[in-house]
Amino acid sequence: MDDIETPEGLVGNAEPAWGSDTMALAVRNLGYKYVALNPGASFRGFHDSLVNYLGNRDPQMILCLHEDHAVAIAHGYAKAAGEPMAVVLHSNVGLMHGSMGIFNAFCDRVPVLVLGATGPVDAAKRRPWIDWIHTAQDQGALVRNFIKWDDQPASVEAAVESIYRANQLARTAPHGPVYVCLDADLQEQQLAEPIVPPAAPRFAAGAAPRPSEDALRKAVALLDGARRPAVLSGRFVRTQAAWDARVALAEKLGAVVFTDFKAGATFPTDHLQHGGSIQFLSDDQKEALRACDVILSLDWIDLAGTLSQAWPDKDVSASVIHASIDQYVHNGWSMDHQGLPPVDVSLLSPPDEAVPLLTAALKGGKAPVAQNESPSLADPDHEGKLTLDHVAEALKKAVGDSPVSLVRLPGGWPGARWPFTGPLDFFGYDGGGGIGSGPGMAIGSALALKDSGRLAVAVIGDGDFLMGVNAFWTAAHYKIPLLTIVANNQSYFNDEMHQDRVARARSRNPENRWIGQKITDPDPDLAKLAEAQGLYGIGPIETTGQLATAIMEGVAVLREGGASVIDVRVGPRGATAATMIGRR
Repeated sequence: MDDIETPEGLVGNAEPAWGSDTMALAVRNLGYKYVALNPGASFRGFHDSLVNYLGNRDPQMILCLHEDHAVAIAHGYAKAAGEPMAVVLHSNVGLMHGSMGIFNAFCDRVPVLVLGATGPVDAAKRRPWIDWIHTAQDQGALVRNFIKWDDQPASVEAAVESIYRANQLARTAPHGPVYVCLDADLQEQQLAEPIVPPAAPRFAAGAAPRPSEDALRKAVALLDGARRPAVLSGRFVRTQAAWDARVALAEKLGAVVFTDFKAGATFPTDHLQHGGSIQFLSDDQKEALRACDVILSLDWIDLAGTLSQAWPDKDVSASVIHASIDQYVHNGWSMDHQGLPPVDVSLLSPPDEAVPLLTAALKGGKAPVAQNESPSLADPDHEGKLTLDHVAEALKKAVGDSPVSLVRLPGGWPGARWPFTGPLDFFGYDGGGGIGSGPGMAIGSALALKDSGRLAVAVIGDGDFLMGVNAFWTAAHYKIPLLTIVANNQSYFNDEMHQDRVARARSRNPENRWIGQKITDPDPDLAKLAEAQGLYGIGPIETTGQLATAIMEGVAVLREGGASVIDVRVGPRGATAATMIGRR
């Protein structure tokens, strides 16, 4: 991206001359590489400083066509890079546009530095009409219930402290989005003398807490005495060291390990001890969980919900150990904290801090409980509609031995055909369970993976694609390599299944479930929509022969550093509770 959007005629100020220069320098000091934005007058001063003071580098602006895409890109970037990206949202209107993305990041416990603007707060300095409707008395109130912290500083010096504090809190576990609102007049204030932000290292986030010795001792005693332990592998620090540590703990325990598709890849799914990826438990998974006498939850998403499926009477017979500090961000506005689980030992620590300590203290020596037999997979049925099995098989053949990051996947993805063997194999879902974030998050993850040697591939639904299609312009403009396969069943099919269920419960006609759900008549031309954003569009694809050719073509574009979209017409996936992701 070094060959585009390079400013000309830079002033070249050695020291900040305007309020926004100091604010922009504070963001640079914190190490931010990119800032996603859709432009707005409320931060025109900050925008100028990014361009004409910092030279559009460190951070470089990533222009987006909608504020929600800007936040989604930052969200996806953080999931892949392991560090936050900055976003700027224009006044109250941009913040409202971006609020869904902020909610997703909050529920997903992902750090995002959101900078906003309002004002001028001083009414005497507002332009008629526009500055009034774009000024809010307490702008942070729009998102305060689903961010970790917000502030609206009243001086340039205070703005530096706010930006530093926001960064510190975003990076402190449990992670999440933060918001700093910068007064437009303050940004455009000419400084009487330079205000240079202090060096940032002294304001970094602290080390994550470790569990208490007493809690650790109790947990080790339970695990050492367990006949059949289970590990629920939830939220995860996406590093190879953390991955290896989880595997080492599971092997020392001899435990069956369950993973959660929402959390992404957290444990090798082809490992002998992997018991499956669960959200809505199958009967076999309920039985397997009930057979366990000790359950170790590693920041499992919705622990209470999982336990209640295995023990509907709420009388959980297994001892439960829970490693998490998620309760530090629960505020009661959103029910994202899920139910209150019964826990015998609470390790008040991020799980990846607790895991090595548990491994070192355990006696070990237990025989592993084999769960995962190598599946004998027949070729997908070539009759009728294409399926996700066809997509997985064609993609596997096209990429060969190249490392792939599946930055987004739909419900019903055939995991047995595509084992996750490393922490960057799959990044999970959006957190908030909405639709429309897929394109932006995929682009953000692909941006973080650029020049990493990994191929970024997203498989998303047609509803998700159509809500966020103009996010792909950003991928084309900044030459972000990404292959997007749209699993196009021409419907909001998850909601079709909800309508089917309601109709049957009321003894009504379930055949009417498609009404108000089908995306047909006319059929949107997804390939042309992609081409309109500057991407390479392929499709619609309706046969296995077309699919193999199309995916080979898409992978070739990806290897050359380009972005493409393939429209694959798939049949509806199975309508069982176990395959429903429960979105919307």
